[in-house]
Amino acid sequence: MASNGIRDRVAIVGMGCTPFGEHWDKGADTLLIDAATDAFGSAGVSVDDIDAFWLGTYGSGISGLTLSRPLKLDYKPVSRLENMCATGSEAFRNACYAVASGAYDMAMAIGVEKLKDSGFSGLVSTRPVDDGTAASLTAPALFSLLSPAYAHKYGVDQAELKDVFTRIAWKNHHNGARNPRAQFRKEVAKEDIACSPIVAGPLGIFDCSGVSDGSAAAVVVRAEDAHRYCDNPLYVKALSFAAGPAAGPIDPGYDYTTFEEVVRSAADAYTQAGITDPRAEIAMAEVHDCFTPTELVLMEDLGFAERGSAWKEVLAGTFDLDGELAVNPDGGLKSFGHPIGASGLRMLFECWLQLRGEAPADRRVASLDRGRTLGLTHNLGGSPGECVSFVSVVGSQPSA
Repeated sequence: MASNGIRDRVAIVGMGCTPFGEHWDKGADTLLIDAATDAFGSAGVSVDDIDAFWLGTYGSGISGLTLSRPLKLDYKPVSRLENMCATGSEAFRNACYAVASGAYDMAMAIGVEKLKDSGFSGLVSTRPVDDGTAASLTAPALFSLLSPAYAHKYGVDQAELKDVFTRIAWKNHHNGARNPRAQFRKEVAKEDIACSPIVAGPLGIFDCSGVSDGSAAAVVVRAEDAHRYCDNPLYVKALSFAAGPAAGPIDPGYDYTTFEEVVRSAADAYTQAGITDPRAEIAMAEVHDCFTPTELVLMEDLGFAERGSAWKEVLAGTFDLDGELAVNPDGGLKSFGHPIGASGLRMLFECWLQLRGEAPADRRVASLDRGRTLGLTHNLGGSPGECVSFVSVVGSQPSA
């Protein structure tokens, strides 16, 4: 897989992100207005300055009218996109490509989801008719399969692996407790995490990400125009998206210890960005920790740890705020919450804060003080063996 990429041709000059949580008093319209208004303000522009909009939402609207109505857009193009849990990232990718192509000078990517009022937990959808080979398991059950598979392949005791999952959840709640926009803003003791009620397989309640409402937005322009709007923009280094053949559940060779789609999209993103050693070059990563075993496997798929060793790195604190490579410094899906259409853009918002030096001191990632200037975001949608994967790399400095 190879992409030409648009390295340093597009820059983010403004972002906004609402708090994620149970917004019983706000609808999707209000959340969109809040995120867009913050993004306009940070870029010093108005809604009239935006040439085109890309809206990501899974179940909170079916057309561009979902955005044009609350923002009172004056006959501007609005494209509504959906790509499972990577929906917000897909909106960002398309907005960036549109600006890089020269079709528009300034674009907005914005995502929103209202899940709490729906009565659903997670994706608001019905299962399509299939040929009988599709797994009929819940999302927690499907992702719980990663745990015994990893333990078996790498000879890790199940009890010790449970400690690893507990520490991942503990880390993300520790980070989220320091984030005023996070859904869950309270540290949770490891003992409470380890003893939480079981949901599926070895996964307890604290191994599962939150269901929430929220919105996030980004304003993008051509890189050469960025300093007209912002003194410290973020430059888009890489955008990679991969959809696999979805053959995992019927492939005898698939062992549930990796997401090949993530491996492929990460490799492509690193090639676009000129990254040869992601663990040494990236300052922070926001990854799709829908369940704690997912984050563990992603550390290896993204090249942050050698195969079979990520569990040791987790226990050693490698991915803590003060570790070698901070992962999910904003709390991740686990603590920040997961309104599907907004999550990918929320991850970029954390890069926006951290790489520009605007994150609070108690949540600042240590690797920034070691001179690193790159951030990575990762989304996946689907389940083990059949998913889509997005990886972006952004940086505070243009390439030399």
